[in-house]
Amino acid sequence: MGNALTKTSFNFPGQKSHYKGKVRDVYNINDDFLVMVVSDRISAFDVVLPKGIPFKGQVLNQIAEKFLDATSDIVPNWKIATPDPNVTVGHFCETFPVEMIVRGYLTGSSWRLYKNGGRDICGVPLPEGLKEHQAFPEPLLTPTTKAEQGAHDENISREEIIKQGLVSEEDYVELERISLELFKRGSEIAKEMGLILVDTKYEFGKKDGQIYLIDEIHTPDSSRYFYADGYQERFDKGENQKQLSKEFVREWLMDNNFQGRDGDVLPEIPESFVNEVSERYIELYENITGDKFVKSDTSKIEDRIETAVTDFLKQKA
Repeated sequence: MGNALTKTSFNFPGQKSHYKGKVRDVYNINDDFLVMVVSDRISAFDVVLPKGIPFKGQVLNQIAEKFLDATSDIVPNWKIATPDPNVTVGHFCETFPVEMIVRGYLTGSSWRLYKNGGRDICGVPLPEGLKEHQAFPEPLLTPTTKAEQGAHDENISREEIIKQGLVSEEDYVELERISLELFKRGSEIAKEMGLILVDTKYEFGKKDGQIYLIDEIHTPDSSRYFYADGYQERFDKGENQKQLSKEFVREWLMDNNFQGRDGDVLPEIPESFVNEVSERYIELYENITGDKFVKSDTSKIEDRIETAVTDFLKQKA
């Protein structure tokens, strides 16, 4: 296995500030560009696990690159270039403080809520009698507020978002329209790959009055996929679906009594599991994109990134 990139502290030309997310380290270059370094950190239940997953950052960055390019006719996106396998450089945008979650199926947290008697997600009513992994008649839009690091994202209704002034009504209507279009495109691409896009999240920003799609898109960290083959058979039998997402990491943690609750203790993560997760991410990449994954040289990963980004920024200066 390769080395994992778990933290960065670059000082790029023109760097104004540096923000560390759960997985991404974002460098602001003069309020002009953002350099997003996708690390190999992995989070589950809003907690960053202590060990990195080799090649995970490369997988996520390269999937996002592919899908940003494949949807740029629907909405402009922030990507300008990918100078390194783990890096995207893009437009600096003012971020909307909500994430747009689109759900095509009753799965994961929406199923957990439904199973416990909830019949409403973010103000969207759900009918009685639905089963786990059942397709909704139409995809649902269930936004969440973007939490500060260490806090949990919270479900919120469209009315509340507009009432609180988080997003103007005009912009919000447009974000809904774009999100559903993106989900439709993502579902069509997934279908060609023998997959079902189950649910996903989108983030947006604004620059010069224009809405941009930002961050990652249709990656296994931001989305859940089922294998189409056997979906109906498994559904009819009430069996679990074969998934292409990091749900298997959550399941492993739950099996080891961790769900991010107060008092929960993170289990020791064995090297064998780290390697398994890395292999699963590479499998995800190849299944989602249809391309063969080419492992980057991780022997001096920080130096490699610093050189590539610095060279790119010098060309742009």
